[in-house]
Order: sequence, then C-alpha cells, then structure tokens
Amino acid sequence: MKTLAIDVGGTNIKCCVRGRKPVSFASGAKLSARELVKRVLAHTADWRFDRISLGLPTVIREGKVVAEPTNLGRGWVNFNFTRAFNKPVRLINDASMQALGAYDGGRMLFLGLGTGLGAAMISGSVIVPLELCELVLTHGRVEDRLGQKGFEKLGKAAWRKETIACAQMLKMSFAAEYVVLGGAKPGAGLLDPLPKGLRRGKNEDAFTGGFRLWEHPIEITNKSSAWRLLS
Repeated sequence: MKTLAIDVGGTNIKCCVRGRKPVSFASGAKLSARELVKRVLAHTADWRFDRISLGLPTVIREGKVVAEPTNLGRGWVNFNFTRAFNKPVRLINDASMQALGAYDGGRMLFLGLGTGLGAAMISGSVIVPLELCELVLTHGRVEDRLGQKGFEKLGKAAWRKETIACAQMLKMSFAAEYVVLGGAKPGAGLLDPLPKGLRRGKNEDAFTGGFRLWEHPIEITNKSSAWRLLS
C-alpha cells in the first residue's frame, strides 16, 4: 500500500509518495484545514496512494488536533481529515514526523529550525512531542531566537553560535545521545560544520517519518496498561 506523506510548515507544504518527485507549495497565515485538503488534492490529482500521514505544526493528542497552529489559519481543531481526504489519515506533530524519519537508534533529541521551533524526543519505540518553543532564554523565548525571527535579528554568525550553544545545552538537559537539527535552516548549510553530538537532518526526513508511521506498529495514544521508563 502507498502512503502519501504531507509535511505542513508555516511557509511551505511538501507532499511525497515513493516513486514520485515531491511537490511543494505555499502555506501561510491564512491556510485553513479545508484549504489544505483542497490544495493537496489538486497537486496530487494524478498520484495513487492508499493512506496519508499528515504532519502539522501544532499539538496532536490521541490522533486529534487540539490547538490551532500558531503560523497558519483557523479551523484545524477537530477537523475530520479522514472524511475530507476520503482515505485513512494519521496525524502527527510535524517535528515528531521529521524526528521519526531522522531516528537512528538510542535517545535522540530533534530540533526543527524553520519559521518557528519544533522539537521531539525519541528513545527506543517511544516518541515524545515537545513544545520547547515556550522556553525563555535571557533575551526572550527560544523560538524567537532560533526561528526565522531570530535569524533575521541576529544575523547568520550570531544565530549559528546561539543555535549550536542552545542545542548542546538541551542535549545535556535531556540526556540525549545526539541531537538532530532539521528544518529549512540547517538544510541550507548554515550550521556546518557541527560539533560532536550534533548532526544535520536530511531534506527527506519528514517523508521517511510519514512512511514509517504506517509501515511500523506505532501506538498514537497516551493510554497504556503499564508505565514505561525511558532509560
């Protein structure tokens, strides 16, 4: 069965199925859930796929959108994507989907650097979405320093220095074995070279994560019969 992976960001939307060249088109502050479905179906009209992985820049809980995305339009909470696409849809936070694609074992912290800041942690088979964008540094929220606003304010050299320092601090704080820096900014080579323990994500990580979401058994609920200790 073929999976359509959709990665929704504050600036662009990217779609991919295996065997096809990915397509990308603009998102923006007025993009609603209904408009997303309309645009995706228009751009993939001649594609064949059986199911969908949808990565969204907002909080997903038990397979449902529970908060309106900060950098997009309205109408996302409780929207029925399965009905709208007329295909099975699995929802996941966009940073978690990219993290899943980048994961290479052990305990990994993922930081998605783009319009804002996305984050997730994976250890073994456990994916933990994080909202590190709300952390406050000396000069403001971490998202405002490491996201697009911070890049424009600080300039390349200062932004690079602060991003690497913050990534190393978070690596220690979360006892991560390594940190993957994903998103549009690292993809442009702005952070190279990186110190030990940090590595750059790949452009295709979001798609790989979307495919893995269906191809491997993943529990997307917080209900469990036993505690699981991350160690």
